[in-house]
Amino acid sequence: MAEGVGFEPTRTGVSRPNGFQDRLFRPLRQPSGAHDIMPATVARVVVVHAVTVPQPGGPDALVLSEVPDPVPAPGQVLVDVAAAGVNRADLLQREGHYPSPPGAPPWPGLEVSGTVAAVGDGAGRWAVGDAVCALLAGGGYAERVVVDAGHVLPVPDGVDLVDAAGLPEAVCTAWSNLVDVGRLRAGETVLIHGGSGGVGSIAIQLAAARGARVLTTAGGPERAARCRDLGADVAIDHRADDVVAAVRTATDGRGVDVVLDVLGAGALAANLESLATGGRLVVIGMQRGRRAELDLGVLLAKRATVVGTTLRSRPTAEKSALVAAVREHVWPLVAGGDVRPVVHARIPLAEAPRAHTELDGGDVFGKLLLVP
Repeated sequence: MAEGVGFEPTRTGVSRPNGFQDRLFRPLRQPSGAHDIMPATVARVVVVHAVTVPQPGGPDALVLSEVPDPVPAPGQVLVDVAAAGVNRADLLQREGHYPSPPGAPPWPGLEVSGTVAAVGDGAGRWAVGDAVCALLAGGGYAERVVVDAGHVLPVPDGVDLVDAAGLPEAVCTAWSNLVDVGRLRAGETVLIHGGSGGVGSIAIQLAAARGARVLTTAGGPERAARCRDLGADVAIDHRADDVVAAVRTATDGRGVDVVLDVLGAGALAANLESLATGGRLVVIGMQRGRRAELDLGVLLAKRATVVGTTLRSRPTAEKSALVAAVREHVWPLVAGGDVRPVVHARIPLAEAPRAHTELDGGDVFGKLLLVP
């Protein structure tokens, strides 16, 4: 596998998760009596490169390393990675706050696109050469990755193979939380925080395509305008405007039916104020903290619901059902152009530290993609 540029690959000790094996072979057998004249020879299959985290820390903790060549177990496929999506969860993992679940590679990467290179027993729905994208529990920052067959999706018609890496995590998160958890229906109103983010930019398109009225927040007038271009009916500049007041104005004082929140504790009170009677607050992030005081009086008076969810740690079967629902309900919207990946930039895999720095800087709109 070709090396990236930016910093040198290093040999680092990494655990061998499910689907990985040591690709060093035994020394070749030598002719009898030749021990003193023929040195042993070791044949080796080329290993792949991955961006690992030998020690938690800042962006420079990301190290391009050699890792064992993954081999698909039964029910898995091996993917030659064309691109990997960069998510805020990856920043938390790099800092040591969000480790991979058991069985997943210990380095970051929750979504990839690429081409099927091998198929394990029982994964026959996929064939070598298929163009796919996939939802992962970890390990996407690599040249090759194994993934459960039920977590794989075909690249939708009309979508570039590399850009498709920006779809699986964002679309699965948006569908699960807007539709399954938030029970958002056509004609209802939703407030999507962080409309310029990887999940938010997809959630705006998905909610609008399903007939909801979409309010969103973004930082600055230019980013707000781009959210409107994606389908938001109202885009609130949270740096300049009072979000709760803007929601009241946009809904004639009624409030919204669903809030999709990435902010967490720092927005809890404002989100409750923004809900209509019977509203649902779905919390999927903690960018502004994890602890806050909840006014139960407001919650009871509005007969509101507060739900928190994660995607990464869900059981395999639950993820497979989610991916199947996305393929049935969202993939036609993607193929038809109603939902599209929003890609800010493509960055070489070896420059992963730069990608993390850019994402943490707050100027990214949509997704950053790492390209091996």
